[in-house]
Amino acid sequence: MHTGPSLQDFLARERAAITEACTACGRCVEVCPVVPHAGIEGSEPSGVAAGVRALLAGADQLTPDAAAWVGHCNGCGDCLPVCPEGVNPRRMVSLAQATTSAAGNGVPEVFRKMARAVRLMAAMQLVPEDVARLLRHRPVRRAPVLFYLGCNAIRTPNVLLDAMTVLDALEVDYEVAGGPAACCGIVHTRTEGSIAAGGQVLATTLDRFERFHAERVLSWCPSCQLQIGETLKGFRRTPFELDHVTAFLVEHAAGLRERWTTPVPRRVVLHAHDGFGDFGRNVETLLDSIPGLERVDTIVEAGYTCGAAGSDRAPALKARDRARLFERVRASGVDTVVSLYHGCHRSLIADGLREGFDVVNFTALLVEALGETPHHDGFRAMRAQDPDSVVEAAGRYLAANGAAVDPSWLRDNLEALFTQAEFRGGLESFGRCPSAPR
Repeated sequence: MHTGPSLQDFLARERAAITEACTACGRCVEVCPVVPHAGIEGSEPSGVAAGVRALLAGADQLTPDAAAWVGHCNGCGDCLPVCPEGVNPRRMVSLAQATTSAAGNGVPEVFRKMARAVRLMAAMQLVPEDVARLLRHRPVRRAPVLFYLGCNAIRTPNVLLDAMTVLDALEVDYEVAGGPAACCGIVHTRTEGSIAAGGQVLATTLDRFERFHAERVLSWCPSCQLQIGETLKGFRRTPFELDHVTAFLVEHAAGLRERWTTPVPRRVVLHAHDGFGDFGRNVETLLDSIPGLERVDTIVEAGYTCGAAGSDRAPALKARDRARLFERVRASGVDTVVSLYHGCHRSLIADGLREGFDVVNFTALLVEALGETPHHDGFRAMRAQDPDSVVEAAGRYLAANGAAVDPSWLRDNLEALFTQAEFRGGLESFGRCPSAPR
């Protein structure tokens, strides 16, 4: 149980440390790729950095240029190696985002709505046994490895279940923690500005991890990795290592190669991100080991992930990078774009349906190479259907999961569910709709 300082006290200490170290030289702003797309290309970089530093030092609000920079930050990490004082600028911006949200500029009730959306979308795609695998609390036991799913990834449950198939094939002794009951708190702190609630949620999640006595916690979600492994690093001492699941799989690449049984005859382009560049390179290593598969190229999109917290923050920059992806797909004649994260998978599916290419998560390709059948991609199937067909198909799963949802409400809110409208203040009607079972 957490007995250390509150998250408010921890953040105050970290803000003070950054403001003491930061000289507002502006190097982080100079190298930032979002600057030309944020309307501050002509601004003095040192002035932009000084505006962020002032907020962390106690100013009431960000200067306009600093607000534009912080608001467009996609977490790409180009700034990380350039600070002469050793400050992590991405962390500095994350703290500024949380500070701004806590001052009354956050989006209210996002977590409540997201939690219901996650449970509902799982129940729309999975049989009860698979819903339980992802969302039900496990009896506590000693497990060397804990696979940490995060929350929002469960909107795209097939990628998580396929990752678990790979861990099973490697005969890993692991347990699973995920869903809203095991949240990292990033939505509370950075989006809503509910710092105290975010601290309580994270402390509860870390307590849960420690009860399994795991030596390693393997994260799936890049936002959880960013929150626990970087922004709030040092908030609490933990007895386990936090790694990304792709790093673990690369460590066991020899074991995977021994288990490949089935060629996967695809020519693919991998969509990756520069924010956690190692994760993309890990997937390159895994894909290049699959028999029959040809990775033609990797297109790196600015940001640490797709979605509202990542590349969507700088939409013009994202559009440029997506155009590069589409052009590479057309020019090389590949048949498949491989997604890295769950948010990327959802975003690329919409593009693939429009542009005419298939989208497959890397975990499904690993499962194919193992000679097994990947889990049904329910999200892709729903996006390819008309709303009435989605409601009809989802209704069978909802009934099996004991979820009573009005079909007309579901039809009207499908697009909001698919596009995470809660992060934009949407899904207000959730308060009038029964959620999926907890």
